[in-house]
Amino acid sequence: MSMPMAASTTIEEEKKVSVSRHSFRQPTICYEGEILDRLLTAIKREIATARKSDISLPEKFWLKQQFSVGVNEVTRVLERMPPIPANERSSLSLKMHSTRLQVILIASDCYPRLLTKHVESLASSKKVPVVFAKDKKRGSLRLGELVKLKTAIAIGVKDKGNKFNQFISTEILHKFE
Repeated sequence: MSMPMAASTTIEEEKKVSVSRHSFRQPTICYEGEILDRLLTAIKREIATARKSDISLPEKFWLKQQFSVGVNEVTRVLERMPPIPANERSSLSLKMHSTRLQVILIASDCYPRLLTKHVESLASSKKVPVVFAKDKKRGSLRLGELVKLKTAIAIGVKDKGNKFNQFISTEILHKFE
């Protein structure tokens, strides 16, 4: 029987992105320190750019179309998603299913940890990557800023096939490969 593989990549001192892979589930990424700062700043910038290009809806409705916010809503969307094999990620399969999540951002400062533990296993079964924001006790505050709320424990990025989703693919999801 083989042991689960664990790989960790450290970038800069004490500010790291770690990627862990286990044989029984999908890899997870944990951002912290300056790298987390840069990532969240880049995401905010991309949200603002995408929002400027689509001003037909009020901001709250636009954010609701782009993101699932909160553990309950992320869980609900994940439960309704059929699993799609990795080799079938074409535009046709995305059109067949109304809402798919591209990636899930989770604040690692969530207490108790059981609040988000089920999201990880559900996301793994649906082949949706999970990214943890680790910032001592401020991860949920930092994620909340992205969607104009005070705090957010979990944010699911809906796969709409727009430029924001392309940004997520290049900046976050390439770490999973």
